Amino acid sequence: MSARRAAKALAILPLLYAVSQPAQAAETETAVFAGGCFWCIESDFDKIDGVLETTSGYTGGRTENPTYKQVSAGGTGHIEALEVTFDPAKVSYEELLTAFWHSVDPTDAGGQFCDRGESYQTTIFATTPEQLKEAKASKAALAKSGELRAQIVTPIRAASTFYDAEDYHQDYYEKNPLRYKYYRYRCGRDQRVKQVWGPNAYKGIPGEH
Repeated sequence: MSARRAAKALAILPLLYAVSQPAQAAETETAVFAGGCFWCIESDFDKIDGVLETTSGYTGGRTENPTYKQVSAGGTGHIEALEVTFDPAKVSYEELLTAFWHSVDPTDAGGQFCDRGESYQTTIFATTPEQLKEAKASKAALAKSGELRAQIVTPIRAASTFYDAEDYHQDYYEKNPLRYKYYRYRCGRDQRVKQVWGPNAYKGIPGEH
């Protein structure tokens, strides 16, 4: 566990003890999504009620303990991804899938927006057999819905080891708001998502985009 995640865990301990007497603390679940730049997908998922924690990182590849430099250079097999801890009593995995699909371009196999290459490909990493079934069903339903003009190329894979990204990447949109907003605008993320999804762009994600 990284120092950042350990600090978060310590911060919520008093709350967990408070709600565990006499009942046990509510169970949480974990989902992993790759949607291009993890700064952006973290910013989007943090807006969803029921999402308790998000961690930017790398997964899906072969290299142990990869660095950002290694992943962005290619060859590791890793993808920039987001680990999402959520309360299923407040937000379902199905709702998170809806939010994910409608915040990316799932028809682009070469990366996302201005970020190109394997490390920016969209992928759903299922952490349980139930998530794998739900994700595949969600993809099939979306393909039949007629919402998209092109084929969905986002793969669905079983989750593998998730490596936390460097501390400076975590909550980047909060630490460097001006740089983050400039990057997001220049990369054309919101413009392309709205072009792909029309009025359904960012469905399930509150706030302005």
